[in-house]
Amino acid sequence: MGLIRLTGKKMFKLNGSIPAFLFPKYCTFDSLMQHQMTKKIKVRDKEFGIYLTAEQIDKAVSNVAKALNHDLKGKVPLFMVVLNGAFMFASDLLKKIELDNNISFVKLSSYSGTRSSQVVRELIGINEVVKGRTVVIIEDIIDTGLTMKRMLEILNQQEAAEVKIAALVFKPGAFKADYDIDYIGIEIPNDFILGYGLDYDGFGRNLPDIYKIID
Repeated sequence: MGLIRLTGKKMFKLNGSIPAFLFPKYCTFDSLMQHQMTKKIKVRDKEFGIYLTAEQIDKAVSNVAKALNHDLKGKVPLFMVVLNGAFMFASDLLKKIELDNNISFVKLSSYSGTRSSQVVRELIGINEVVKGRTVVIIEDIIDTGLTMKRMLEILNQQEAAEVKIAALVFKPGAFKADYDIDYIGIEIPNDFILGYGLDYDGFGRNLPDIYKIID
């Protein structure tokens, strides 16, 4: 496979049928739609085909961790994990972090079934003192961006020194916000996916691979 490396944002692209992964900001979606979904599963009333393997996910997670270790060297960040979906991503990512750090959790939700409800419901608030801290939000997926927008508002109100966002998956076609996403593992079209922490009505979070809904 060919490798294209660009300076500045250090973005690289893998050509071929394997989806591209990013370092350190985000990856271009190369040809994920060409990835053959040979393995199918049924979750409740929906059928899903495999989209990203555990090996491909781990490569994306490693790239994000490498970028964080580089960019935050000398700092003691507060990693804020967004539950429930980010628990697997956060677990694997934080094992690769070489910095002194603190870890906390928040739960914000805007999903019901396979569609975003467009209404952010704060279920578990931020209890830690973030004033003057470097905060890294760990999120599983950003699509409309509404959930993250609410969280950024809260952190700004609490006077965090800086806030970074690390997301495993980003859907640019669904994005409705105007903030920057600092670290993205995988960029995909606006498809509904589950596995690796992502769910369909509470099911499928434990799957090691990521699956795409089959229409």
